[in-house]
Amino acid sequence: MNLEFFIAKRIHFQQGKKNVSRPAVRIATIGIALGLAVMLISIAIVVGFKQEIRNKTIGFGGHIQITNFDNNNTYEMNPIKADKGLIKKISSIEGVMHVQRFATKPGIIKTDKEFEGIVVKGIDSGYDWKFFKSNLVEGKIIDVSGTSPSNQVLISRYLANLLGLKLGDSFFTYFIQDRVRARKFKIVGIYATNFIEYDKLFVLSDLRQVQALNDWSPDSFSGLEVLISDFDHLDQTGDAVYAATANKFNKEGSAYSTQTIKQLNPQIFSWLDLLDMNVWVILLLMLAVAGFNMISGLLILILERTNMIGILKSIGATDWSVRKIFLYHSSFLIGKGMLWGNVIGLSLCTIQHFTGIVPLDPEAYYVATVPITFNWLYIILLNLGTLVASLLMMIGPSYLITKITPAKIIRYE
Repeated sequence: MNLEFFIAKRIHFQQGKKNVSRPAVRIATIGIALGLAVMLISIAIVVGFKQEIRNKTIGFGGHIQITNFDNNNTYEMNPIKADKGLIKKISSIEGVMHVQRFATKPGIIKTDKEFEGIVVKGIDSGYDWKFFKSNLVEGKIIDVSGTSPSNQVLISRYLANLLGLKLGDSFFTYFIQDRVRARKFKIVGIYATNFIEYDKLFVLSDLRQVQALNDWSPDSFSGLEVLISDFDHLDQTGDAVYAATANKFNKEGSAYSTQTIKQLNPQIFSWLDLLDMNVWVILLLMLAVAGFNMISGLLILILERTNMIGILKSIGATDWSVRKIFLYHSSFLIGKGMLWGNVIGLSLCTIQHFTGIVPLDPEAYYVATVPITFNWLYIILLNLGTLVASLLMMIGPSYLITKITPAKIIRYE
């Protein structure tokens, strides 16, 4: 039988209401519970926010883009002509899920009262609609399977509201080149990702419309978008795609340029990386607050049990044996605080995840509600880290027990 554990259990579970340490112990337990709850909520929000922004950025541009090496970082791109052999080779790379063609063309939407600069993104029947289907708020996706170019477009709710357009409306878009060209499009679907930077920019149309505007042949397009299965392997897959296209030239003699979504949008992903620093600051602050509460509670417990410590030492208990009693007692308090912290934190996260009760301004945060993602690995590691850190903090204060001698206690009595 573990004597120290038995004594600690008796102290913890049979503590009277008149004990001086009771309020301090309760405050310490509440401190751990609230600290862990705040840490859990912080991680769930930051991971959710990063995932939402990352997925929206990828939804508009794919994980990896292959374009003409001579492009000047605008949406008015020089075309490429990737043969089926190259597309098949890229598709066979481990981790690559899908390869799709696209073409972009800057233009100006003009209505009776408003006008707005946009980018028409042309896609074909091989386009993966998963992202836009999940963000479709009205209508349907465009049909590009016909034999002739379709005039159907998918427009964002932001642009529709800005220009006073609605589902089923038609509008003219003007394209400035050697001579101004105009195209009449019809809205068959409205999407809303709340990622205003892109919502106010992209209008999805038939790829053949862009090819006709640029006087391109049917096998010419702005580039390829590569979708992969695991974002964590983006750099490795990007290197593999680069190796497949490096030192290769299209039919017109131009080289290929391969860039990952991180390289295409460095400012967005650098901003997301900065959020990790905020999480670490919150974690350290909460651990410090919870630790100081536990240290204060343990010191009060030791001072209250000075008489018991003296008696145990007088009958032969070692300093380490007595310290173990209070460390066991502290572990009970830490465990109780962590239990309630998990209950509070995960409950609040669950409520927000399913109800979206806490809203955000989409124009400022790119999401309409506070995003929540349950990353169970992070949650488990956070609990283990909190437990270990809290127990380690208890070792130092427990050293006070070695300064208590039976002789002093008897003299004091």
